[in-house]
Amino acid sequence: MDTQQSKTSSPARPEPTDVLLLEELLTAEERAAREEVRSFVEKEISPNIKDWYETAHFPREIVPEMGKRGLLGMHLEGYGCAGKSAVEYGLACMELEAGDTSLRTFVSVQGSLAMSAIHKFGSEEQKQEWLPPLASGGKIAAFGLTEPEAGSDPASMQTFARREGSDWILNGSKRWIGMGSIADVAVVWARTDEEGNPVRGFLVPTEAKGYSATDIEHKLSLRASIQSELYFDELRLPEEAMLPEAKGLRAPFTCLGEARYGIIWGVMGAARDCYECALRYSREREQFGKPISSFQLTQKKLVDMMVELEKGLLVAWRIGRLKDEGRVRPEHISFGKLNNVREALEIAREARTILGGNGVTLEYPVMRHMSNLESVLTYEGTSEVHTLVLGNALTGTPAFK
Repeated sequence: MDTQQSKTSSPARPEPTDVLLLEELLTAEERAAREEVRSFVEKEISPNIKDWYETAHFPREIVPEMGKRGLLGMHLEGYGCAGKSAVEYGLACMELEAGDTSLRTFVSVQGSLAMSAIHKFGSEEQKQEWLPPLASGGKIAAFGLTEPEAGSDPASMQTFARREGSDWILNGSKRWIGMGSIADVAVVWARTDEEGNPVRGFLVPTEAKGYSATDIEHKLSLRASIQSELYFDELRLPEEAMLPEAKGLRAPFTCLGEARYGIIWGVMGAARDCYECALRYSREREQFGKPISSFQLTQKKLVDMMVELEKGLLVAWRIGRLKDEGRVRPEHISFGKLNNVREALEIAREARTILGGNGVTLEYPVMRHMSNLESVLTYEGTSEVHTLVLGNALTGTPAFK
């Protein structure tokens, strides 16, 4: 009798934040990893983020705490790194960005860009020197690829390294470089005077003579983060500063793929925070004698947000599984970055309309997330670039030039 009832009884009403029961797609280990990061965000980031954002303060003081929790280089193996799966790393990015994009961006710059470059393309000596202190948060790294005149087209970079005896002399500049002014080391990409002028990567200690950095100020986005312009003036580097296995643009593009993967998950954290905020607000805010959640147009907005959030999480989960299986391709990453950033922004904008005028204050997280997502829309490949990557995959015809 009980068995028959269990077969015919209606399933439990779905939770508003997990209508498709996506929680069931995660392993117990993945859920535990997510909860640990969520607890960290609730304790260390959420109570402080309004002040950090308003005062444009990057909380360097919590970097060692990130290191203790294995968040830096989380998906890398050895050298003090946590060696977690792609899905676990993605879930961590989602929780961090639910706190604020700036903090997820830092983890991406440190782990997915700089540490990945050293881990994939560095010598054993370089790995031993830099990866353990970067994983612990004792040191901070930057990743210098973008230039003032070379954003979406890194092949046109002007930063140049020339041979002088056994040394390299570096000249040029980079722009929009996360953590550039507080980093201990910068992974810098430059054309060289080797045959064919290939792009090579160099580990540049920021204390070196000829290195300088200026912070980009008056930002309206990523205010709790640091973006800098870097300058190299006859900066002398020894031969062992070069990443030996990195030759050509494939190397930095590989690192960008790692960072873009984190974005696919991260922006869903910002979107979830906006959706949950709007849902709570709609139940509490009364107009015309009843909660605005009872109005048809408000319900439509909430449903639209929920549907796109769930779809975006499915995209992130599927790409994460492909990555863990070693089957992910650049087109998959472009698919996720294009869709999830676009939909996260739409969710944030729709959530703001439910909050009305209150939505533009820092009392609520929505406008903060919205302004941050405008930066994510641009960095690590614009929507236009990812559209053309997918267009090439569909047609077999590149349209970049």
